[in-house]
This record gives sequence, C-alpha cells and structure tokens, in this order.
Amino acid sequence: MNCFGCQLANQLEPAHIVWENEKVCCILDHSPYNEGHVLVLPKRHVRYFDEFDEQMASSVMKATRILTKALRDAFHPDGITVCQNGGVFDELTHFHLHIIPRYEGQDFAQFYAEDDEYQVAEANQLKETKRKLIEVMKGQGEA
Repeated sequence: MNCFGCQLANQLEPAHIVWENEKVCCILDHSPYNEGHVLVLPKRHVRYFDEFDEQMASSVMKATRILTKALRDAFHPDGITVCQNGGVFDELTHFHLHIIPRYEGQDFAQFYAEDDEYQVAEANQLKETKRKLIEVMKGQGEA
C-alpha cells in the first residue's frame, strides 16, 4: 500500500479518527481550515468519484450526513462546506471529501490558496476536537 490515503484510511499511519465503518474512515484534517475540519476517505483505493460503486457512494454520503450533523451540534458554525478536490488538486492521490465548518466573514478563497506555510494543528487541539465530535455522535446514537 504505497498510497498515503489508503494508509490513513486503514490506520497504517497515525490519524485522529472520529468515525468509521467497513467502507470509509473519517479523520480530522491535520491542518484544519477551522476546528472540526474532517476528511472522509474510502478504505479501498479510489482516486476519482466516478470510480465509486453504489455501496461506496452510499457509505461516503452516510458518513457525510453523520459528520455534518455532529459538526453543527459541536461547533455551531454558520454553515458547512463539503468539497472534493480531484486530479492534480488531490495531494493524497486518493479520493477524500472535506467537511468544513464555516463562519460568516471568512474568505474561503484561503482554503484553495497555494501556501508554502503549511501549518499542522497542535496534537492537543486535535485530541480535544476528536473528543468533542465523538461525544456528540454518541449522544446522537451514531458513534
């Protein structure tokens, strides 16, 4: 498994996993746009959305629904952006969907800016975010 996305999704690399099932793994982005920025990754190697079978598509959408609700309840954002960057814009070379809590007044163009200053969130911050999301999902009966 040379694919970094596969390694993350299958827990062969360290990641802050907030939810998973047999098809997908949802982890916190290590350099979040906002607290709670989650990635949904298929456990099977898939590069492009159009390579999904019905089960994979259903699993990705189920995870997106669960995480979107948890993010709303945990962080009370003004909105949530769900996006996928494919092709040359996919730094993992593995399909992953971003779920990002958003707040009024933020310039989302920064999310897409090519920036050499790559900041990684502090480990304690990611652990606390993970704890909050899992606690909320347990309360919703989803964890």
